[in-house]
Amino acid sequence: MAWTRDDMAARAAKELRDGFYVNLGIGIPTLVANYIPEGMSVTLQSENGMLGMGPFPFEGDEDADLINAGKQTITELDSSSYFSSADSFAMIRGGHIALSILGGMQVSQAGDLANWMVPGKMVKGMGGAMDLVAGVKRVVVVMDHCEKSGAPKLLKACSLPLTGAHVVDLLITELGVFEINRGKTPVRLIELAPGVTVDEIKAKTEAVFEAAISSR
Repeated sequence: MAWTRDDMAARAAKELRDGFYVNLGIGIPTLVANYIPEGMSVTLQSENGMLGMGPFPFEGDEDADLINAGKQTITELDSSSYFSSADSFAMIRGGHIALSILGGMQVSQAGDLANWMVPGKMVKGMGGAMDLVAGVKRVVVVMDHCEKSGAPKLLKACSLPLTGAHVVDLLITELGVFEINRGKTPVRLIELAPGVTVDEIKAKTEAVFEAAISSR
């Protein structure tokens, strides 16, 4: 059965802690904002210079001047503040962001991440990805387990240009959750999505991993 995109975002939200400053990447990670536990104080930070982002607006309430780094319209909070992108990157590079939840194209068993470029294809650029994986204390990646072709995306070694080496702490796909631990320890499968078996994940994964749970 596997997890939906919203299920994956809800699982990623379980990595949030009270008082965290958090940066959410483009794609599935933006949905995490909808699953911040009630009563938990989490401040969302964006590379374009906004601190304290509110939820996505309802249709008709959009303000074109209020966008996140992915150019999606968002809302502001009473506590929101605005500053230059240089100051925003200084927060990231200075280690002041506790957690970043990013999308991915490939993740290696050593904790390497490729999430910004496919050679030969036009891309907008790396954005803040390289700074986020280098300056943030903990990095969680949320991505589809396989490419549309069926090729695995959790690999022994990434074939795409890297965003960062030894930077991923946790990987969440529609099939399960993996502890990567930046390559310091072997990859561990720690959770299975409903209806998914360990054997199914092994068949769809190139990376070597240990199953810390039994199949259902």
